[in-house]
Amino acid sequence: MFRCVLISLGFLVLAVEPYRAYGSTRAYVSTHDLFAEHLNDSQVSGVTQGNFCNDVISKFGYKCQEYKVKTADKYILGVSRILPSTKQAPGAGCTRTPVILQHGLMTDGNCWFLNNRNQNLPCILADRGFDVWIANTRGTRFSTGHETMSTKDKEYWDWSWDELAKYDLPAYVKFVNTQTKQKPHYIGHSQGTIIALAAFSEGKVTNMLRSASLLSPVAYLSHMLSAFDRVAAKSFLADAGMLIGLAEFDIKQFHVMNYLNLICSTNRLNCYDPITIGTGKNCCLNSSTIVEFLKNNPQPTAMKNLVHLSQTVRDDRFAKYDYGRHNHGQGNMEKYGQLTPPSYVLSKIPKSFPMFITHGGKDALSDPQDVELLKKELQSHDSDKMTVQYVPNYAHMDFIMGTNANRVVYEPLISFIKHHGN
Repeated sequence: MFRCVLISLGFLVLAVEPYRAYGSTRAYVSTHDLFAEHLNDSQVSGVTQGNFCNDVISKFGYKCQEYKVKTADKYILGVSRILPSTKQAPGAGCTRTPVILQHGLMTDGNCWFLNNRNQNLPCILADRGFDVWIANTRGTRFSTGHETMSTKDKEYWDWSWDELAKYDLPAYVKFVNTQTKQKPHYIGHSQGTIIALAAFSEGKVTNMLRSASLLSPVAYLSHMLSAFDRVAAKSFLADAGMLIGLAEFDIKQFHVMNYLNLICSTNRLNCYDPITIGTGKNCCLNSSTIVEFLKNNPQPTAMKNLVHLSQTVRDDRFAKYDYGRHNHGQGNMEKYGQLTPPSYVLSKIPKSFPMFITHGGKDALSDPQDVELLKKELQSHDSDKMTVQYVPNYAHMDFIMGTNANRVVYEPLISFIKHHGN
């Protein structure tokens, strides 16, 4: 059992390195210590499904509405809408342009709200007069519902990011479209970019969106810098977990630090800051943000989802889940009608669909070389519909939790959105 736990740390897309920013209220503390402290906190491990508006948004002075959105495969997702702010920009008008925010792997919509109000992207958008919708992926604490199953059922966790692209993303885009009678803009981080790119390449939802902004985009993973990630993926650790019958991966259920230390010592990796090794050296976080993040994260995900991410590393392809050539009647031939899983062909994304891509030079997951491969796939895109931003000193977490992201990333992003259909 212990081997399967390791892969999740490598792919903990929303993880951080301590950085004592100016004005930080807490002294520098190793993420090793913080991570261990919060994983052993019984209050944290006992977190249950709550109300996103009350638990997250209300503390910033907003009112909001909760919705339940059912997918075609019967999962019930929590989606929250920030109501008009009293601080919104003058002249914003009565009709607000909708924007959907999608979080990354093993976290939930709370990840957008870990800094001060003037630093959090949803708050900035709301105060600028946008209609902000926060999505929560299936299996996370605000999206645990299903029409016939519970999270205790093994079958509940039979999904990967294929299903997130096929079912979850279309469900809430269509819902927001219907509720607002407008096409929303989409903003995704990390896994939120994987599912978007997969869906777009298969002709899903682009006709219902005005644009997509991809923060730390992930499609290819063959050049990622993290040695730990490579070891975890190429050692088939998550695959082993599925083989012994594990369907859900909840990091809080395992004695993670012992196993992390074991894999690091065995492979001679420097894991003093174990979270940082998976995402890169984030330049612009502070310790109080890390503490806030660890209160409710990591969130559960499907073991199958981690296997799919591992396959993306090993196979050097942006492709659907590999069921194998022979798998008791459930192999690739039975699933896809061919021996290997089909690739998501990114060049099929409509060339006129507006896209904003922002990535960092220090990102250990969304490595610049892999982003170049993504850009190459999109090279035929209409030049006036594609904006690419490169931030040399940013790593994976800086894009959603950096203390200066409001200036470095969000201002250009908002300008892009306004240019393409505000």
